[in-house]
Amino acid sequence: MDKQETGQDSAYGDFEEIEDETKKTNANEQPQQNFPVRVRLPRDRQLIGIVLERLGGKRMSIKATDGKIRNCRVPGRFSRKFWLRPGHFVMIEPWPDDDDKGDIVYQYRPNEITQLKKKGLVNNLDRVF
Repeated sequence: MDKQETGQDSAYGDFEEIEDETKKTNANEQPQQNFPVRVRLPRDRQLIGIVLERLGGKRMSIKATDGKIRNCRVPGRFSRKFWLRPGHFVMIEPWPDDDDKGDIVYQYRPNEITQLKKKGLVNNLDRVF
């Protein structure tokens, strides 16, 4: 089309604007990422829990999936690895001799938490915040 036919100047001066078909299709489509997400699941005596409150030092009050509230600690080998706050999801391992205490062995990331919710493993953990 010429400028005389349209009666307007194009945005690019004397040149015609050519619309790219690939830009149209990419702009309309949402990129879908269907990557399989691997989530670490509890084994043997391990449970999933949510941090309720920090008690000081390396200890925290955690509500587990079995409904118990346990006083859990972060072992020394994980103390620099975990930065836990109330509301974070963790995996705990209860002590063999005292079921009211336990160790925190893993901290879940946000994308892993969504996968756990989709699988229905943390539905009985209520957020009290």
